[in-house]
Amino acid sequence: MDVKRWEIPPEALRIRYNADQLPFKSTEELSPLDEVIGQQRAVRAMDFGLHIQDRGYNVYVSGSPGTGKSTIVKTMVGRVAETEVTPDDWCYVYDFQDPDRPKALRLPAGKGRELQRDIDRLIASLKEEFPKVFQSKEYEVQRRQLEENFTKARDSLTGELEERAKERGFLVSSTRLGIVVVPLYRGKPMEAEQLEALEPEVRAEIQRKEKGLHEQIHAFVQQVRALREEVNRKIEELNRRVAHYTSEHLFEQVLATYREFPKIIEYIQVVEQDMLERFKDFLPESESQLPFAGLELEPPRASMTRYQVNVVVDNGAVRGAPLVEEVNPTYNNLIGRIEKKSRFGTLYTDFTLIKAGSILQANGGYLLLNALDVLRNSFAWEALKRVIKNQCVKIEDIGELYGLSASAGIKPEPIPVNLRVILIGNPFLYALLYEYDEDFGKIFKVKVDFDVRQPRTEAGTLSYARFIARLCREERLLHFDRSGVAAVLEQTIRWTDHQQKLSLQFSKVADLVREASFWAGRDGRALVSAEHVRTAIREKLYRSNLIEEYIRELIAEGTLMVDVAGGVVGQVNGLSVHDLGDFAFGRPSRITARVFLGQEGIVDIEREAKLSGKIHSKAVMILSGYLGGRYAGETPLSLSATLCFEQSYGEVEGDSASTAELAALLSSLSDLPIRQELAVTGSVNQRGDVQAIGGVNEKIEGFYNVCKVIGLTGGQGVIIPRQNARHLMLTEEVVEAVAAGRFHVYAVSTVDEALELLTGRPAGERQSDGSYPEGSVNAAVLVRLREMGEKLRALEPGERRLLALRVAEEENGQSQERPGGR
Repeated sequence: MDVKRWEIPPEALRIRYNADQLPFKSTEELSPLDEVIGQQRAVRAMDFGLHIQDRGYNVYVSGSPGTGKSTIVKTMVGRVAETEVTPDDWCYVYDFQDPDRPKALRLPAGKGRELQRDIDRLIASLKEEFPKVFQSKEYEVQRRQLEENFTKARDSLTGELEERAKERGFLVSSTRLGIVVVPLYRGKPMEAEQLEALEPEVRAEIQRKEKGLHEQIHAFVQQVRALREEVNRKIEELNRRVAHYTSEHLFEQVLATYREFPKIIEYIQVVEQDMLERFKDFLPESESQLPFAGLELEPPRASMTRYQVNVVVDNGAVRGAPLVEEVNPTYNNLIGRIEKKSRFGTLYTDFTLIKAGSILQANGGYLLLNALDVLRNSFAWEALKRVIKNQCVKIEDIGELYGLSASAGIKPEPIPVNLRVILIGNPFLYALLYEYDEDFGKIFKVKVDFDVRQPRTEAGTLSYARFIARLCREERLLHFDRSGVAAVLEQTIRWTDHQQKLSLQFSKVADLVREASFWAGRDGRALVSAEHVRTAIREKLYRSNLIEEYIRELIAEGTLMVDVAGGVVGQVNGLSVHDLGDFAFGRPSRITARVFLGQEGIVDIEREAKLSGKIHSKAVMILSGYLGGRYAGETPLSLSATLCFEQSYGEVEGDSASTAELAALLSSLSDLPIRQELAVTGSVNQRGDVQAIGGVNEKIEGFYNVCKVIGLTGGQGVIIPRQNARHLMLTEEVVEAVAAGRFHVYAVSTVDEALELLTGRPAGERQSDGSYPEGSVNAAVLVRLREMGEKLRALEPGERRLLALRVAEEENGQSQERPGGR
């Protein structure tokens, strides 16, 4: 039998770049790349998302890690942002009507800091001017005149009161405790003992006169208070007149600066009225003295912070629209926070402690967020959605917002926002959000999908070389010669698992360039060549493949049982891939099949032991469909069979072993041995077509490495699906082994072709009468199935039940024994 028709020639196992055909000698000659490589779909979608102005068209950037999506997005957004109008500043100021609700003021970019400085200068000027004018001689004269007038009027009233008291026989005196009335006896104040010694009638007369005098004293106190209030009013008028005269020109200067902004004018006028009422706060100390205790109390001095301006968003230094990337999107970092300070062990806050979050900093521009980081932070995702839907930011203490704090704080006025949010994440997260978050599709209407590979073209090849040139210049790496660039390109093909594609995972490309430059520098070379790139690849492999070498060692010493020579009935070498994150490798696994009388069909031991994934269980069920369609067209399929991955102690998942499982099953049915020097990979459908699988390069190399350790015989090889031929990018070592005839790679389209390679016999085409040619694999299978059917039908019903019970007991025994074999 000629197997050459299935063998893949060495030149088809790997794509090689002809370095001499590259239009440069080294990357030093090339201009650096300043364009996006191979992401036309993403660039077009991003351009749409940046320029459409309707609500809800925020952007979700989807793609695998390492495709450069963050860098590309920031570059595109930055270019658009530079052409847009710079948004306004936002400030918080004190609300004199409602102190717990600070007001938000909007000013053109840069004006916020100017207003803050103007108000600070105004406060400083008033602190300097008010003490001067209120301590001046002119002011003291006017105020003293008012106080003297009050004193004269009070003294006049006091004299009248004292005269009337004398006429009634009393002495009136003022003390700290109030006005004291003392009876007179012969012109002298009476002692308490003297008063007690008087006749009751005399004491009663004195008390009657004293009562009448108290009414006059009450009237006197009312008159004095009225005089005091009048004087205070006149002093207040004097103070306001003097304060207004002193501050008028200062406020006029500020008002003239902001005459185009009605809200600011209104705020400054309110500040002026409050400053005139509280002018004493600008004086070094109080000068008020009370003539009578208890008539007036000086109010506590207000803090100057009430007049300050808290600039929460300053776009004075921004050119164009802001581009903000929040790397730690917590609730406070997104929305903002209200900070607190401690005074004498008590926490307090005010409007000057309000801090804006990244949403306000990006207001009028663009906000870049990592989707997974947002979802990991409590309350952040809901807060972000609330802002996008309501188009405003309400800065609140998170404890008060969710009822975690009993204390009530300030509630700043919400600030309207208009920005474009750009989420960067992976495709899986996009699908989850779209499916389970009802708001997501309404507020993120633009999806920007980044590809991981592009077609292999001459233009793409040159773009890669220019990318390497730019990286070498930016990071001061050694430049690459043509062979080095060709080796990098070949490795990018390997990463895509497709001979006509180039990888767009530029983070991996950049790492390879850096590592190759390192090895070239250690070798003392001025340029990086292909050998240095291969060295970098080998060294990275050596740093990562400890587990692969350990498994290979176990196979070589016989601990893990794998045969790579001879022939065995019902036994085949399957291939699997182990993915360790940064490194994946293939390895052979022994798959066995046993067939016996019964009607249970195919029993998957992995499934019975709950070690089978859903896809693998489906693949085994497909085998039943294939057997029924191929061999049970006229009579029922009567068999019991078991399939097992030997020495497998973890979950088996995937359908890439279904061709190997079917081959083992048919070998057991036909009693034809399978060549153990071959390994098989590929899924199969019910019609017997072999289908493509993943990880084909790792699987071939894994089996080759095992054969090399045990010993290459020249007959060893791997059978793969024909559709996978275009995915081959094997290592140079494997390609050389194939070229030398020490190893082989076969591509098949059907199970029959695989059987011919594995058994060395023709599979056999079905003839018109339903039979197969004598000596073919299918003929042997059909004969065996008919024999088993006849034997089963010859058994009595009781014997059938006993046979089924015995088979069930054997299967349960196998399932219970397998964990102990570990």
